[in-house]
Amino acid sequence: MSSPPPPTETPAPDAPTWPTQPTYGNLGEVRAHLLPSKACRPPRKSGPPSADPQPLPPPLPKKTLSRTQSLPSHRAASRSPAPERQPRRPFVGSHSVDERQADDGQARPACPLAETPFGSLDTSLGLSWHDLSCPEATRAVLEARQLEGLRTVHSRLEARLLGGHPGPCHPGHDFRLLDSSPYVESGDALYYRMVRVGDESWHLLAAKVSKSGAEEPRPWGLELQASLPPHFNLQGLCGLVPEGALPGVPWPGPVVLAAEVPERTLTQWLAEVGTRRRPAELAWAAALLLLQLSAALEQLEARGAALAELRPENLLLAAPRGCAAAGPPRLLLADFGRVRPRPPGAPGAHAPQLGRLLRTLLGLAAPSATPLAHGLETLAARLARSRPSAAQTRGALQALLWGPGPELHRQGALLGPWLQVRRALLVLHLAERASGGELPGLEDWLCCEYLAEATEASLSHALALLWD
Repeated sequence: MSSPPPPTETPAPDAPTWPTQPTYGNLGEVRAHLLPSKACRPPRKSGPPSADPQPLPPPLPKKTLSRTQSLPSHRAASRSPAPERQPRRPFVGSHSVDERQADDGQARPACPLAETPFGSLDTSLGLSWHDLSCPEATRAVLEARQLEGLRTVHSRLEARLLGGHPGPCHPGHDFRLLDSSPYVESGDALYYRMVRVGDESWHLLAAKVSKSGAEEPRPWGLELQASLPPHFNLQGLCGLVPEGALPGVPWPGPVVLAAEVPERTLTQWLAEVGTRRRPAELAWAAALLLLQLSAALEQLEARGAALAELRPENLLLAAPRGCAAAGPPRLLLADFGRVRPRPPGAPGAHAPQLGRLLRTLLGLAAPSATPLAHGLETLAARLARSRPSAAQTRGALQALLWGPGPELHRQGALLGPWLQVRRALLVLHLAERASGGELPGLEDWLCCEYLAEATEASLSHALALLWD
């Protein structure tokens, strides 16, 4: 059964007619049908226009093309008020905060060279035509720009790894407990995961509850912890959870809120992870952990403080923000209850404790299994005998991890050229990995910190501590 023909409309008397029905599949064909051919066009006549003009074709339908939202708009600013949009709620729990502006309101400095387009670098280098013909001047400018770029990479990696600091608690904050049992148990405290909800953001924090029967913390160390600025290897505090803010919590009274949620202690790491690693991997991981601990103790020594007893069960390990789970962990010094004023004339107050901890970390690996393990054993003996400061210990660990090696020290090689070559190789290494979509991690940031602050004098002191 055939379908009925579609209804047809009767054309108006003034409507033009075409030989065939126009096809609107092509704009050129449509215009060709709208205009009569030249052969049918009447000849022009001089004088007044004809009183009976030919009927004009119907106008084309107007179609408004709206600009997509992915393209920038160049329209002039309107006087009418723009519609108010809700501000983007920073998802701090997954650490998707702005690296240049953290929650503490401190803007991260930007590198002028990094903001300059690559095509206009000729004017920003500050080189004249005469300088280009002088190799010494060209090398000096390139070395300065290289160091400036390395410091920029270090500051941006630090902003990503640290993330936005949660800041202090306010009366308008709400709290939600995520764990009914402790998430991590350290030597002196229990840690519960909590969510603090504010007006524009939320943060995943840790409630630090002191164990019953634990040693009474010293008020001097707790006051020092509250006054310290945010540091990558120091546990930061965000205030107190007031009593009664959460009904049914498994602790009495108010508790302290820590900015970072720990995953395990150093003792637990040794029992769970350390035994499954190969000797070379274990020595490298031990050096990275001790390097971070030396950086934390360096902050204490700079403020005239010292840790009375270094306990591995009170050293916390957390996942660095924005890094792979398989990477090295972030170490946090949290035992401020045992921090006291440093005795006068004792620059290396932590050296014996660091030496004992280093021997504990190396006890799981075969003795002298790798050159790094041999260097760490040498450093453990120097810590007990020479008693260097935490800053000197950190410099020695950096030299063991990333050079220069003992061969250059024995040969008396110049350390300045080695430092320049090492910086250039690190920049190329980071660029190659970035081109493949791989983000730098904690180890890259620590290496950037070392090469950005190292000098010939600091390298010479580190090598002398290790190999003289």
